[in-house]
Amino acid sequence: MARPTLYGSDYSVYVRIARMALREKGVDYELVPLDIFAAEGIPAWYLELHPFGRIPAFEHDGFRLFETVAIARYVDEAFDGPALQPVDARGCARMTQIIGMLDAYGYRAMVWDVAVERLEKTPPDEALIAGGLAQAETMLKVLTSLKAKGPWLLSEQLTLADLHAAPIIAYFLKVAEGQKLFARFPDLQDWWDRIAKRASFSNG
Repeated sequence: MARPTLYGSDYSVYVRIARMALREKGVDYELVPLDIFAAEGIPAWYLELHPFGRIPAFEHDGFRLFETVAIARYVDEAFDGPALQPVDARGCARMTQIIGMLDAYGYRAMVWDVAVERLEKTPPDEALIAGGLAQAETMLKVLTSLKAKGPWLLSEQLTLADLHAAPIIAYFLKVAEGQKLFARFPDLQDWWDRIAKRASFSNG
């Protein structure tokens, strides 16, 4: 099969999720750097790949995709390697639930409202950070309640849910408030210590 191409930047949580999926499957791919925040704006050619101008976008053998969940699922199903999705209906539903929850309630609060606001804004909006931390606390409580017994979020199988959660939480842990809050969830801390050692995470 032809070598797939991923478009995006290292700073992106969602590009990192897609890269982790590719690494876990052992897929050789090309990363084409694309900075959507560049001063010159988004190049016109990229809008043909992603009409909304976000990252990542993906191309394989003339087949184009955008949206990280679609890319990760395609990578899992189109390439050989360890399965990254459960085969049973309940496991698949739980994986989808966790991914959707992270996107809807975790990403904005943990990455933008807390980490980016604290690290990149002068002065930071303390009210925004406080609100983000409150949302993050709820997110981590629910994630803990949904986590199955075992090394990964869905017990013994590493899945796309783990790959989706890791880059979001990694950003959250860049700031002291994130580290302090996360430390209150030992089950997730054990999971984090495990996934942070994965080659796909450290080299993704």
